[in-house]
Amino acid sequence: MKNDERDIFQQRRRLLGGLGALGLAALTNPITGRAAPGNNIMLPFENGARPLTSAFPQKSNVILQRTRPPLIETPFEVFDQGVFTPNDRFYVRWHLANIPTSVDPAAFRLDIRGHVNRTVSLTLNDLVKKFPRFEIAAVNQCSGNSRGFFSPRVPGGQWANGAMGNARWTGVRLKDLLTHAGVGANAVQVRLNGLDTGVIPQTPKFMKSLAIDHALDGEVMVAYAMNGEPLPLLNGYPLRLVVPGWYATYWVKMLHDIEVLDKPDDNFWTAKAYLVPDNHFANVHPGDKDFKQVPINTMLPRSFFTNLRSAGTVQRGQPMLVRGIAFGGLNALAKVQFSSDGGRNWTDTAMGRDYGRYSFRQWQTTVSFPQTGSRTLMVRAIDSTGQAQPNTPNWNGAGFMRNVIESVDINVV
Repeated sequence: MKNDERDIFQQRRRLLGGLGALGLAALTNPITGRAAPGNNIMLPFENGARPLTSAFPQKSNVILQRTRPPLIETPFEVFDQGVFTPNDRFYVRWHLANIPTSVDPAAFRLDIRGHVNRTVSLTLNDLVKKFPRFEIAAVNQCSGNSRGFFSPRVPGGQWANGAMGNARWTGVRLKDLLTHAGVGANAVQVRLNGLDTGVIPQTPKFMKSLAIDHALDGEVMVAYAMNGEPLPLLNGYPLRLVVPGWYATYWVKMLHDIEVLDKPDDNFWTAKAYLVPDNHFANVHPGDKDFKQVPINTMLPRSFFTNLRSAGTVQRGQPMLVRGIAFGGLNALAKVQFSSDGGRNWTDTAMGRDYGRYSFRQWQTTVSFPQTGSRTLMVRAIDSTGQAQPNTPNWNGAGFMRNVIESVDINVV
């Protein structure tokens, strides 16, 4: 056996062992959590006090937005520690409250059915051993990330900027699974279904669909691992869909059923939920009505400061390192620009290692100020098509797709 073949074999064996161990461990871990008394964080907007919690399985010191269904935010200082978000601090967002507290890896099956040549039912062992291994680095970002900054305020989870994370996802390309089943000639969409359910029978099952060409593009994947470990239970164990460049509403967790459709999907979560104004930045004015809406889809470029917070101070004339992260959304990140004068002038920053088109990428620059006073620092991402973050924030009633230029106010003393 060649060395590279031996490495792949050993990696698959470790993953299979991890998948089984996690399934057994999850039997004793509830999915409800609570905060430690007095352990709080203040998010930077009105009514921003939130508890920190380590009470959820496989999660440590994360921001509790809601207990059931779980909404857990990543504290923003985590993003200053590296490009990849640690699994135990990776944000969580579920839609339906009944989430399995255990999954038996030996009994679990992924079904592929519908408008296919043959219905198949695959074990986790089948996925790891019988299909080519695929890996991609990609940002998973909630559609409502940063909703707490919308003005006027809108309903929904009041996230700061931590409803996102970046990971190396390992698994199987959806294209390979569909090819294995054989896609019917008149296939239109692929519908993905997870194990979570509503509290009452009338609650629509959470399912999302992708156009057949998108499902077969070779990048959409079914992941069984993130950052080299089996998926945490709350991040979708044992399988989740990964849709690089698209908002996380499509990244179905605890995926167990793939249905190929020969007509457009009319289920609630695809046809009626997660709709945005039909313009580039999903922007309307408060009070606007009767505007066209479309399903939310691809992400926009974003950039952030990670080592600075507003109201910080810096010594006059002293060089200051400024750094952060950025990503291009659907398109590759081309450059990140920094302004030390409130956006009047912009300079390119130094870019860190490129982990691929869909990944976070670090940036940094150094600045000094010859005079005392207040300064507004700004950062913007520009993607490979020339698209830059806008100067003014968008607004819509759902609080989706914020990607305005980020700014930090500091005092030079």
